[in-house]
Amino acid sequence: MIIVPVKESEPIDKVLKKFKKKVEKTGMLRELRDRQKFTKPSVLRREEIKKAAYKQTLNQEER
Repeated sequence: MIIVPVKESEPIDKVLKKFKKKVEKTGMLRELRDRQKFTKPSVLRREEIKKAAYKQTLNQEER
């Protein structure tokens, strides 16, 4: 549960901004989006391999 302390004279806009930052930091929205659809483990592995290969090519180009 995310708790945002609110001061008495604090505008609601600032409180909402703090709340949004906390939600983004915890990664709740990303997890919810990921759970909306099922992806097979083999597809996840394939995507990870593609990302790793891409990162490796970038590292080799820098050197």
